[in-house]
Amino acid sequence: MKAVGVKPGDKAPRLVWQEVRDVSIGPGEVLVAVRASAVNRADLLQARGQYPPPSGVSEILGLEISGVVHAVAEDVKEWSAGDRVLALLPGGGYAEYAAVPSGLLLRLPDVWSFAQGAAVPEAWLTAFLNLFIEGQLATGESVLIHAGASGVGTAAIQMARSAGAVVFATAGSVEKLDACRRFGATLAVDYKRQDFAVEIKAHSAGRGVDLILDPVGAAYLHRNIEVLAPGGRLVNIGVMGGRRAEIDLGMVLGRSLRLIGSRLRHRPVSEKIRIVRQFEERFWPLLADGRLIPVIDRVFPMSEAEAAHGYVRENRNIGKVILEVPQAG
Repeated sequence: MKAVGVKPGDKAPRLVWQEVRDVSIGPGEVLVAVRASAVNRADLLQARGQYPPPSGVSEILGLEISGVVHAVAEDVKEWSAGDRVLALLPGGGYAEYAAVPSGLLLRLPDVWSFAQGAAVPEAWLTAFLNLFIEGQLATGESVLIHAGASGVGTAAIQMARSAGAVVFATAGSVEKLDACRRFGATLAVDYKRQDFAVEIKAHSAGRGVDLILDPVGAAYLHRNIEVLAPGGRLVNIGVMGGRRAEIDLGMVLGRSLRLIGSRLRHRPVSEKIRIVRQFEERFWPLLADGRLIPVIDRVFPMSEAEAAHGYVRENRNIGKVILEVPQAG
């Protein structure tokens, strides 16, 4: 089969569509003929050697796919060859075929394209996990979503809004701010020109927010804590703005705040399956009937994965960047 391989480059890794060893399936797994995958920040880091896959996981990039079931293990009864599916992966998505634990599959709606399917698993499950399981977001609460125009951000805004929360978001361009508002943000703050803590305090009568979803890390830590309401929760899902920062524990203790670090990729398969099933029950019907929508910025051929990575690295996307696997004929 073919897959994207990582080669050394002068300024950035080279991503090459090349022949690799065929993938096989074990008990409880399904072999999916991949039609599309998507670019995640984790892929960019892994390609640079900064985020290795979990032990025993494929070293091929790609954390989500859509495609068609090609084969199933003997003990898998709920899926059959020919089924259209999407799936969360710990790795291996930038390839013609991927092995997936059957419990991680969702059925692709008949009216959806494969690109739409590939835009869901990593972004929407990450947003769901951290808003509703880790963050315990409740109806009537308020949430601040940083990087609101990203794949995770556009999913988080829509789910939080549909759950009856007041949504604030940050983004860095007029187009991205407009997108945040279009998907349900009450206030969208330009982080390049405005202090989000000042703006949110002004729009919340000084109270702040109950929950923050943050992929930035150190650069935002002080202001995140400053803008949390009593009993507020900060869920950190990335360190794009640095790993180390000083913290005022007096503010944390005095307002009974909770600081939570969260990763999806390294969780056990059994835990991921529970997350998928909870997401399927609560939000999948809203996606399937169009009340919520996966947001796609651009679609690249898988052979142009390097260009797709550059596009995301330059922070040009609103929503997801998709990689489509070429089909014979």
